[in-house]
Amino acid sequence: MDRLVNTIRTYAWGSATALPELLGTAPTGDPQAELWMGAHPGAPSRVDRGAGPVSLADAIAADPVGELGGPTVEAFGPRLPFLLKLLAAETPLSLQVHPDLGQAQEGFADEEARGVPLDAPHRSYKDANHKPEMICALTPFDGLCGFRPAAEAAELLDGLGVPRLKPYADLLRARPEGEALRDVLTAVLTAEPEAMAATVNAAAEAAARLAPERPEYAPYAALATHYPGDPGVLAAMLLHHIRLAPGEALYLGAGVPHAYIEGLGVEIMANSDNVLRCGLTPKHVDVPELLRVVRFEAAPPGVLRPAPAPDGSGEEVYPAPIGEFRLSRLPLAAGDPARALPSGTPQILLCTAGRAMLTGPDGAQLTLERGESAYVPAGEAVLTTGEGTLFRATTAP
Repeated sequence: MDRLVNTIRTYAWGSATALPELLGTAPTGDPQAELWMGAHPGAPSRVDRGAGPVSLADAIAADPVGELGGPTVEAFGPRLPFLLKLLAAETPLSLQVHPDLGQAQEGFADEEARGVPLDAPHRSYKDANHKPEMICALTPFDGLCGFRPAAEAAELLDGLGVPRLKPYADLLRARPEGEALRDVLTAVLTAEPEAMAATVNAAAEAAARLAPERPEYAPYAALATHYPGDPGVLAAMLLHHIRLAPGEALYLGAGVPHAYIEGLGVEIMANSDNVLRCGLTPKHVDVPELLRVVRFEAAPPGVLRPAPAPDGSGEEVYPAPIGEFRLSRLPLAAGDPARALPSGTPQILLCTAGRAMLTGPDGAQLTLERGESAYVPAGEAVLTTGEGTLFRATTAP
């Protein structure tokens, strides 16, 4: 097992204090948005096995089967198939969707054939992989996730009392639900920019005026303060607003529009960087490709709560219909017997509260304080003790 040295990404939407408070470090004044744990080429973790720090990606590439195990390499190739993060949002992230595996392969091949540089601002596909993800709240966590029923979205728009919104509300009621959601999102994203900005600003003013008595409008008034005139504010009104309590989670599959608004959480995803944006961003929005990828299906957000693992190990598992990752939580209490973690897959262990002690098969010990993490290769047995909370990221069995 290896202690991980991780990189903090300083995106503009990040919190200046949430990660420093968790890590016990002094704030730098910069917005610290994400701490990455894994082997993604964008910011791989580093390990030191006696010859100085090396990239975890390089360590895995030198012996994929030894590090990941034969079944993982056979299923997902010679790289760690998941990326674990601590995510700290102080202002909203972009409203976005992720492609499924087939869409990602097609989109990546198309942009490669057209010679679009990987770092081009208008590039949509950075790799040929899908990016299902899960966020588990460590603090109260606000977000947007999945389409509301069309009639419910129409009622929300009507309640603002803005004449410019009436055509959208009427359309949501006049068509079959999937068609209505597609047509309204398309109309919002393709409208003449100045006219749309005026509509968004009128909607935002109405939402701010109504919010004290009708709190369902407060999130959209807040979004507009960060992104005035952005069509993503109206697109967000088509989605469920949700607040996760600490310990609750959301799974976000392909094609589901979503945005994180505010909070601190543990995020896990397939090892990909493919994002298609709908709004709430100054970045490129590829409307035709977005409409190809979005699933225009109204569905409840599906808040997840952890369930005890059937093996009696004490793990609390967040269920997800995906093979690339499995996220679980281990509450550790003083005086409890040591727990043996399954050893057939690669895993990253992250301490989010208290302290966790890890013991390897040779008796070597590693202590994780809050915010610290370790990588455990496949085949290496580990015992856990301590007092606090340990998250375990691995692949599905």
